[in-house]
Amino acid sequence: MTKKDIAELKRRLKKEDCTFTKLRGCYVDSQKNSILHIDETFLNLDEEEFFKYLEIAKKTLSGTIGNQLLELSFRPGEEGTEKQNFLLGLRDSRLKSDGLLERFYELVIEQYDYAGNYLILLFHDAYDVITKTSDNAKLDESEEVYEYILCAICPVELSKAALGYRKDENRIGPRIRDWIVMPPENGFLFPAFSSRSSDIHAICYYTKDTKDVRTGFIEDGLGCEPRRTAAQEKKAFRSILESVIAPQIEEAEDAILDIQQNLSDMVDEHKTVFETEPVLLTSTALREAIAESDLQLPEEVISKVEAACAEEFGEQLPLAENLFDAKTLAARAEAKRGQALQKEVLALREQLAAEDSSAGNTPAGEIIVKVSGEKVPEIKTEVINGRKCLIIPLEEDEQTIINGNAAEF
Repeated sequence: MTKKDIAELKRRLKKEDCTFTKLRGCYVDSQKNSILHIDETFLNLDEEEFFKYLEIAKKTLSGTIGNQLLELSFRPGEEGTEKQNFLLGLRDSRLKSDGLLERFYELVIEQYDYAGNYLILLFHDAYDVITKTSDNAKLDESEEVYEYILCAICPVELSKAALGYRKDENRIGPRIRDWIVMPPENGFLFPAFSSRSSDIHAICYYTKDTKDVRTGFIEDGLGCEPRRTAAQEKKAFRSILESVIAPQIEEAEDAILDIQQNLSDMVDEHKTVFETEPVLLTSTALREAIAESDLQLPEEVISKVEAACAEEFGEQLPLAENLFDAKTLAARAEAKRGQALQKEVLALREQLAAEDSSAGNTPAGEIIVKVSGEKVPEIKTEVINGRKCLIIPLEEDEQTIINGNAAEF
């Protein structure tokens, strides 16, 4: 799935374009008991409920692909095939089979590890995918009907205690606390929508927390192969660099940032030639990024980093763009520019001081004053507090520079 695929689906999630046919759901308490079931024709909902549920659906399709949104494949073997067929049956039932829905709720309750109350929501939709020409112009005929289900799992939390106006008693008192449905923590879209077409072999999985994707639910609940988020890949890669490089050199942090900067440059250069093709952290790319570091690392260290990455990531090579923080690198580049500028200023001052000293050949104890010709008649000497002083009158808009530095009075 690409950003364009997700955007196409999200554009339809508004009042005039939404075609959700069915809304089903199950409210689960902290003891894993099913409290109530929801069965609604989506387009018949009251307007306020309609938009609130629509917001939840939109949130389940939000975030960055590869971070909050992960494209997952079903696990090879009987278990993955069984879960895939079950989800296909749930989709094909258009959420009208109470038996399939009950099995799905039980599956989530059993495999979804959450301590509090939560709401399971399922939306069904059939999207008539309109044909587009190469210049993205729409034609009045469809390529296919993309039929899918969208699942959102939302925490249900008790509102905070507070004071409020109690109209029936005409006084300020404790506000009545309600159980509120929060934005989804996790969810999925099945089948995935890839290249404007249905992909029954993949799920688009949503996670709010990019550091904890609930791997157990992905594997045992959905029957899919887990994937790291971009945040997890970045953390794992940095951990490898720190563990291998830090014991070898004192400037480990500089070396790590150099490697990440080289990966960033590699991604930028690649995009100028291949707009959409990603850069994977292959052995070649890793070695190139390390070799171009300002701090030359020995072959032994490079080999250890390479071996550690191979063991950590295996065949699921991470995207190079997931392994660095653009903001951190930008701040570092700005700091380097500031340091370079400061060095240039200091060098220039030293050069000017040397030139002034050479040109004037000033003896020790002698003071040379440079003023415009108009000022010369106004300069005078005067004894102040027993010391002979040179008096130079200044206008408000005139500046005084002593030894290359502006003097303030």
